[in-house]
Amino acid sequence: MKHEISSKKAYHETMVAVYNLMNKGEAKLTAAELKKLSAMAAAAEKYEDEVLGLKPKKEPASIAEVVELKMFEQKMSQAKLATELGIGKSKVSEILSGKRKPDVQFLKGLHKILNIDAAFLLEHA
Repeated sequence: MKHEISSKKAYHETMVAVYNLMNKGEAKLTAAELKKLSAMAAAAEKYEDEVLGLKPKKEPASIAEVVELKMFEQKMSQAKLATELGIGKSKVSEILSGKRKPDVQFLKGLHKILNIDAAFLLEHA
């Protein structure tokens, strides 16, 4: 199923439809509704990136950059990240500032808590 958005009005209508489907709850959606939701979400993301200019100008190039981006998106502080990872705040600070290399526990935690792609983490560790 393909969904196209060609105007702000169509974008707004699509977003209303997406929110309505999401409010039903994923478990209550039919297979057709799930397919429709996926197509609308992809079209909305494309419209946001290409027309509204919401795509980041620069993709994160380091673990520190991607962690900071994910923390910003989730409104998470370094202290909260440290607590969730089960490590000290100073260790998180040192890793993000480049004074210390990330260890396996840190990388696994980032993957699990911030949903950072494991391949990206391994390539940049």
